[in-house]
Amino acid sequence: MNRSFLVEATLCLSLGLLVTGCERKATAQQPGAAGTGPVPVVVESDLDANNFTVDHPEQFPLATAGEHIAAPELNVTGVVNPDVSRQVPVPSLATGRVVEIKARLGDEVKNGQLLFSVQSTDIAGAYSDYRKAVKNEQLAKIQLDRAKILFDDGAIPKSALEIAQTTEDNAIVDLETTTERLKLLGSDPNRPSGIVEVYAPVSGVITDQQITNSSGVQALTPPNPFTISDLSHVWIVCDVYENDLAQVHVGEYADIRLAAYPNRVLKGRISNILPVIDPTIRTAKVRIQVDNPGIMRIGMFVTATFHGQKQEVHTVVPATAILHLHDRNWVFVPLEGKKFQRVEIVTGGMLPGNMQEVISGIKQGTQVVANALVLENTVDQ
Repeated sequence: MNRSFLVEATLCLSLGLLVTGCERKATAQQPGAAGTGPVPVVVESDLDANNFTVDHPEQFPLATAGEHIAAPELNVTGVVNPDVSRQVPVPSLATGRVVEIKARLGDEVKNGQLLFSVQSTDIAGAYSDYRKAVKNEQLAKIQLDRAKILFDDGAIPKSALEIAQTTEDNAIVDLETTTERLKLLGSDPNRPSGIVEVYAPVSGVITDQQITNSSGVQALTPPNPFTISDLSHVWIVCDVYENDLAQVHVGEYADIRLAAYPNRVLKGRISNILPVIDPTIRTAKVRIQVDNPGIMRIGMFVTATFHGQKQEVHTVVPATAILHLHDRNWVFVPLEGKKFQRVEIVTGGMLPGNMQEVISGIKQGTQVVANALVLENTVDQ
């Protein structure tokens, strides 16, 4: 009997455990049941890194992109160069050694101003020839005067007189030649000296110097000791890409802005477009003639702006709507569902009223966030 009781008790316990397990399983399958933890939330992430969602988009005022009618512009960089037609080389007139320099690189000189002096043996030979020519001419003149007297007295034939006249004429030519040679050497025939003085042939600025004290020079042989440039007119030499050459025409004018004086605009005339394209960077040299108001120096960097002939419609937005990030420009465009999209744009020049031109990226009528920096700072928080 005890054995029978134990069997019944074991069966009852097994049935009880089975029922309890089924209740627990049914309870675990019910959502939100006690003891099962919080319900999981599914988050949808935007795969586009330029899209942003904000809680209160009304906090960011919008501006509508407008239009600006103007001629197309092409901006290129250039360098100030001297006008080659206004550059005058100053060679040494004699071979020898420099004994004195009266001017230096960058000095402004006047026409006829002493630049440097050269001690030369060339001048000694020139003086020797000059003195001989003077004596020969004096002797020839005396012989001609004597021949005239004798011819008048019938002592000599006319042919003798003609020979004397020819001798005198030749002596005069030799004297004039040797005198001119001394003058070319910068020496005064009446003041014998072994020093040759070189004077400025024109007024201007010394833009190149190739001599120092005690240096040797060769007569009329490069490199020239000095180069004098008239900087009242200069050249701007620009590099224009091959694809942009259609916008540049000889005879038209361009705006010139110096890097040193960005707020000052000068006018220049396009005088030449070189017929050779650089095979490496695919650019052509464009030369612009500019009147120098006194602030342009050789080697200065400039920006030249070429204006097209036809009017075009350009998009404009407030300058504050443009975000400058990683050397690129962006604007924020509103989307549905409290979202904003960051759109890359290509900007043009600044316009009056703190507006900026947009070349590409958005069109007229597009709404953008009026202050892009405020939204960018909010997104980064």
